Amino acid sequence: MKKIESVKEFVEKIDSSKKVNPKDLSSDQDLTIAIMNLISIEEHLVFSGAKTGKNSFYDLIQNIREMRKNLMQKVIPSYEGEVWCISKHLLASSMRLMEVGTKQQSLGHKEDAYKLFNQAYELYCLFWGLNMNMLNIRDVKWIEDKTEDVQKISQKLEEKSQNSEIESKPEESAGTLAKMKAFVRKAVDCCIE
Repeated sequence: MKKIESVKEFVEKIDSSKKVNPKDLSSDQDLTIAIMNLISIEEHLVFSGAKTGKNSFYDLIQNIREMRKNLMQKVIPSYEGEVWCISKHLLASSMRLMEVGTKQQSLGHKEDAYKLFNQAYELYCLFWGLNMNMLNIRDVKWIEDKTEDVQKISQKLEEKSQNSEIESKPEESAGTLAKMKAFVRKAVDCCIE
């Protein structure tokens, strides 16, 4: 078996097998956006039912939830522990932060919007890191970037990358989240330019 030289090459090979049109988003990325919207629909149905007092809104939730679950199984076919639920909440939070960022931007609060967009992207990167088995949940901690623990986590990520024959060059920042962002930026490249 030929050794894969880079993360980008690895993801491109997987994506090319899934794409009908090479200029489209990859199937998995399209599904994650659809899943985000289905989660939002579930939430809106709950609030609409509560605000209007009409149970018909609540009655629609089960159908939407089943559709969301079926689509999530395509992106997350196997998982352990709470990964399924964590993944759902990462996508939901990412979507909400994008929406709040968009509202802030329309109010002229660009810097707040940019921060929210960046946080949304960080959560999206964590989703991919978790579901591409690049993160060991036991190792993930919200800590300062310059501690020994982060260096240990970074070293484990690099070892895992080397063991899977994928070469990755993360950003200068030593934090796990920064490394996930660097990986997603390179590997989960949704557009061919």
